Amino acid sequence: MSLINRFPDDFIWGTATSAYQIEGGANQGGRGRSIWDAFCDIPGNVVNGDSGEQACDHFHRFAEDVKLMANMGVGAYRFSISWPRLLPNGTRDNVNQAGIDFYNRLIDCCLSHGIQPWVTLYHWDLPDDLQTSDGGWMGEKTSGLFADYAQLCFEQYGDRVKHWITINEAWVVSVLGHGQGVFAPGHSSNSEPYQVAHNLLLAHGKAVKIYREQFQSTQGGVIGITNNCDWREPLTNDPQDHAAAQRALEFFLGWFADPIYLGDYPQAMRDKVADRLPEMTPEHKALIQGSSDFFGLNHYTTMLASESDGDVKDQNVYGNGGLSEDQGIDLTVDKDWEKTDMQWAVVPWGCRKLLEWIAARYDNPALYITENGCAYDDELVDGSVNDQRRIDYYASYLEECANAIDNGVNLKGYFAWSLLDNFEWAQGYQKRFGLHHVDFKTFRRTPKNSALWFSKMLKRNLD
Repeated sequence: MSLINRFPDDFIWGTATSAYQIEGGANQGGRGRSIWDAFCDIPGNVVNGDSGEQACDHFHRFAEDVKLMANMGVGAYRFSISWPRLLPNGTRDNVNQAGIDFYNRLIDCCLSHGIQPWVTLYHWDLPDDLQTSDGGWMGEKTSGLFADYAQLCFEQYGDRVKHWITINEAWVVSVLGHGQGVFAPGHSSNSEPYQVAHNLLLAHGKAVKIYREQFQSTQGGVIGITNNCDWREPLTNDPQDHAAAQRALEFFLGWFADPIYLGDYPQAMRDKVADRLPEMTPEHKALIQGSSDFFGLNHYTTMLASESDGDVKDQNVYGNGGLSEDQGIDLTVDKDWEKTDMQWAVVPWGCRKLLEWIAARYDNPALYITENGCAYDDELVDGSVNDQRRIDYYASYLEECANAIDNGVNLKGYFAWSLLDNFEWAQGYQKRFGLHHVDFKTFRRTPKNSALWFSKMLKRNLD
C-alpha cells in the first residue's frame, strides 16, 4: 500500500509559512513596525544582521507562491497575518486598508486555486508600539488588544476563512523571547515567561470567545491554538527517568494545553514554580477551558530525559520546554541518531509517541500537525535541489503518523514546514528549510526533489 493510501480520504495536506519570515515589504503598504523589526535592528541579535525587511518577497509574489502549492497538489495553506500590517500601532483606532486588501487578495488567490486558507493570527510579530507603550505580553492589556485585532480579522475574512489559529507556539514567545532572550523582545528572566504565557492564554481565550459568540454560527468555521512540543523519551527504565520525561512534557506542552483541556496548569509546574506561576482564577478558567475546536501541534524532534543530578548543564535552549532550571531534568540525544543541519535529531517514532500521549491525556481531540519538517543545506545542481534526506525525513515521519492513526489517534491533517526557504529568525536567512529553494538575491524559487515527492505522493503516483 502506498503511503498516501494509509491516510483517510478527507485528510488535510498543506504547507505552512509565517508573515515575518516570508512576506518582506516591511516598509511598504502601510505596515507598522513589529518587535522583530526592532530586535533585528540591534547588532548581534541575528546572524549576519539579517532581517525580514525583504525576506522571500511574498508580499509581491504571493500569486507565484500559491501557484507553486497548486502545482504540488496541496489542499491547504497555513499562513499568518501580520498584526502591524493591519493595525500599524496595534489598536483598532488606526486600521490600514492596504493591509486589509493584501490579505483579501491572498485569500482569494488561494481559493481560486482550490487551496483552503488556514490563518494564524499571531506568529510572533507583535506591533512594536504595544511593546514600548504597554510592555507587550507582560501586561494583560495586550490580550484585550489581541482580541480586538482578531475580531477585525473575523469581520474582514471570516466569510472565506474557515480555519483559525489564534497563537503559534506560545512556548517560543514565553521562553525564547522572555526567558532566554534569544528571540524578540530579547528579555532574560526566570519569572517573565510564566506571566507572558498566562497572558497569551488569556488572549487566546478572549479571541475564541468573540469568534464563538459573534461569528462562528454564521461563518461556520473552527478555531484553535497551535503549540509546539518535542517528544521526551526516558533515558533509562529507572522510574525517576520516566517521571522526568513526563514532567518535561508537562512543562513543555502541558503548560499550554492543560489549561485548555483540563482547566489548570500541571501540578508538576505548581510544585516547582510556586508563586511565579500565575493563579488560574475561576474567571480565567471559564475563559480558557474548552477554548479550542482542535489541537494544533508543531513537532520536529525528540530528546532523552533523565532526573537531574543537580548540576547546571549548558543545554541548548531550543531543546528545553519551560525554563530548564525549574524542571530538574537533564536532556540529551542518542549519539547514533541522525541529526539535521540545525542539530535536531531525526526520530520518527517520537512523533507517534507524542501523538499518542496527546490522545491519551486530552481525550483524543481532533488533531492537526500544523508544522513538521527538517533543515538540510540546499545545493543547487542543474536548476534543482537534490534533497533525498528531506524526502526520507518526511516519509519516515508520515509513516509514523499513519501508525498513530492505526492506533486510534484522531489525526486529521498535516502541514509541511515550510513552503519556502526563509528568514529563520535569529539564525537569519536559511536556504535549507523549505520545499522550494529561494535565492535571496533574486528571490528566485527553485524546486527541490521533496516538493516533487510531495506532489507525486498526493497525486498517488509514487513509484
